[in-house]
Amino acid sequence: MMSTDSTQKSGRFSGLPLALAALGVVYGDIGTSPLYALRVCFTESGLPVTPTNVLGIVSLIIWSLLLLITGKYLSLVLRADNKGEGGVLALMALVRRDMPPSGARYATVVMFGLFGAALLYGDGLITPAISVLSAVEGLKVATPVFSHWVLPVALMVLTGLFWVQRRGTHTLGAVFGRIMLLWFAVIAVLGLAQLWADPKVLAAFNPMHGVAFFLENRWHGFLTLGAVFLALTGGEALYADMGHFGRVPIRLGWYTIVLPALLLNYLGQASLLLRDPEAMHSLFYRLAPGWALYPLVGLATVATVIASQAVISGTFSLTRQAVQLGFCPRLEIVHTSDKTIGQVYLPAVNWAMWAGTVALVLGFPQSDRLAGAYGIAVSATMLITSIMIFLVMRWRWGWSLPVAILVSVPFLVVDSAFFASNLFKIKDGGWVPLLMATTTLVIVLIWHQGRGLLAAKFAAESISPEQFLASIAAKPPHRVDGTAVYLTGNRQGIPRTLLHNFKHNKILHRHNVFLTIATEEVPFVPEGERASVEDLGLGFYWVKLCYGFSQDPNVPQSLKALTLPGVALDPMRTTFFLGRETLLFDPHSPMRPWRKRIFSFLSRNAHDASKYFHIPPNRVIEVGIQVQL
Repeated sequence: MMSTDSTQKSGRFSGLPLALAALGVVYGDIGTSPLYALRVCFTESGLPVTPTNVLGIVSLIIWSLLLLITGKYLSLVLRADNKGEGGVLALMALVRRDMPPSGARYATVVMFGLFGAALLYGDGLITPAISVLSAVEGLKVATPVFSHWVLPVALMVLTGLFWVQRRGTHTLGAVFGRIMLLWFAVIAVLGLAQLWADPKVLAAFNPMHGVAFFLENRWHGFLTLGAVFLALTGGEALYADMGHFGRVPIRLGWYTIVLPALLLNYLGQASLLLRDPEAMHSLFYRLAPGWALYPLVGLATVATVIASQAVISGTFSLTRQAVQLGFCPRLEIVHTSDKTIGQVYLPAVNWAMWAGTVALVLGFPQSDRLAGAYGIAVSATMLITSIMIFLVMRWRWGWSLPVAILVSVPFLVVDSAFFASNLFKIKDGGWVPLLMATTTLVIVLIWHQGRGLLAAKFAAESISPEQFLASIAAKPPHRVDGTAVYLTGNRQGIPRTLLHNFKHNKILHRHNVFLTIATEEVPFVPEGERASVEDLGLGFYWVKLCYGFSQDPNVPQSLKALTLPGVALDPMRTTFFLGRETLLFDPHSPMRPWRKRIFSFLSRNAHDASKYFHIPPNRVIEVGIQVQL
């Protein structure tokens, strides 16, 4: 994964190749919005195709792209990088980095960040569904005979997309950018051809047409904002994928390729719509001549698969960050590339997303109906980002309150308007991403609360290192040759796994390492700053390994790099003691019974710690511990 700093150091010559690569990852979602955005503005709202409505809606789309994507994300939000990383969790970590881990401000920031992340899971399901469905619906334009094949073909494409995730994207990544470059060139040419035939729609650059649209349609016009917002979906990816490419290539790709292509295509669709209102129901595909329809359907399908791939990969990365930050149980993480650390595959997440996407396509078999469920999750996340960036201005950048308000208010007003308009989609399917986000947030909070209660209980019942060392110094136990490593999250007490092992076996190893693994509020911790060691005496050491939330915790590799006097930390000659808790429910616990049941289920199904930390399984001893919670 390439950080922003490294991108900038690589110089201007690396900008174009990275900008090309970013087309397939960063801009896939927003780049395929012309397939349905303008069409849905009319089919969903029932607005008549009049010059005032067409010019007004296109003007809203143009100025939304300029204000929110260019002004907010490209100019402002990309500056809020957490050591090169972006995204709502990285932004949350940046805001709360110097805060004490308690208090109302801390809790509010965490809730904003977690809810924003939970909303993106809804987007991760809806984007593949609506994008692929919209592309395949082009078959109906060619001939009504294919109408019954749209749904099966879309399901086959989606199933194939999720099936190949286990192979990773590194083999396809090289061509993604080139295909999306072709896509943007094609939609620009299609739009330009229609615009050339009737250039009067260029008047949409005048924002007064948007004002006239609201004055004529009033409440109906406000509700149409939810459909206008479809042209912006994918904007959050600009920030989320900053760590992969850096600021300069993302900005270069937007200004030179993506924005001009999108503007030309939307203007071309508007021009066609004014001349032929009957083209509304298949607006995008009517831009093309008859002979080009089948190739365009094929190219659109490939483009939507690439756009979906970017969202799916982003969901994998987001989930890994949540695991590292302690907000999600350990999950199996498969690295699909030995060269790029950011390319990961999470089987449980992948197949859960597949099931959710298939359910959405079956429940909303037409892209126009699915559009009702789309937008609310992304608009809420964009609003959260605007709030968080205001906090960054005040707390991290030291901007004065008047300046921060002056810059933030336009974005907050527009984001709030889009979010409020999307709220009226709840009955038409908008409840789906909200339900998913709420369920995800509840699970995350239950896991976080349960782990906090366990940590507090272990700390309260622990024996201090001073007490333990004094007892074995007074009455030395039998010591056997070798090194034992005990994983523990409690820095103030002796690991329970050691106490249980000592209680039953009456022996200790010659060398004992108490290992604490911490995730810092930064994406990467340099190798030289990874470990800290404290010699406790009598052959006992306390080692702390620090990783960033975007790093893979490889414990044997980190321990092997350590030098402890007289201690061999060869993973194949070291015994690792891990604890496995069996939870017993205490009726007087502050955790409610239904939460305990969910937490117990999550604990039982968490991925094996030895595999997660890359510890050789034949060097692991698991110690069962019963804990009353």
